Amino acid sequence: MTTLRRQGIVATLATMLVLSLAGAAAAQTTVPAGTVIVITLNQSVSSKTAHSGQSVSGVVASDVSVNGKVAIPKNSNATLTVANAVASGRLSTPAALSLRLDSLKVRGQSYTVSSSLYAQRAGSHNKRNAVAIGGGTAAGAVIGALAGGGKGAAIGAAAGAGAGTAGAALTGKKDISIPAESRLQFTLRNAVAIN
Repeated sequence: MTTLRRQGIVATLATMLVLSLAGAAAAQTTVPAGTVIVITLNQSVSSKTAHSGQSVSGVVASDVSVNGKVAIPKNSNATLTVANAVASGRLSTPAALSLRLDSLKVRGQSYTVSSSLYAQRAGSHNKRNAVAIGGGTAAGAVIGALAGGGKGAAIGAAAGAGAGTAGAALTGKKDISIPAESRLQFTLRNAVAIN
């Protein structure tokens, strides 16, 4: 084989390789940071039973397009992770639950993503507890005063406060539950190149 012929074959192969790589690069779409992706949960998750690091499955709720081209199709599989889960305490600890989007599976290929957190926190127990305990104290004082005067009022107030505290403790748990089929919104922190 002559040198010129070898050079021609090498040049042809090099051209084919460059065109192939250019075609692959053109087929790649970059989903920019700041893009919002809505995920529909496949399962429920609760602050009472979830734990940090637990995987939760879902699917992309609607097509994610870049420059008019669908980069992430609707129903692409998504994996979320429980970032934080705090079960509700009886008197003081409000429930908390947060999830993050960790990966997407698009056209059979998995992509790791970094996203904002979806977070919920239950309201403080303080106001409700104060009403329950204060109401029990007042009711006990009134009943005690009617039954036994000043000393009865003091005894009734103490008994009422105890009953109010017990009531607050028994009814105080308010965990967070996100049912299956819920739609959660995440924002990408970094761009993701999708093939």
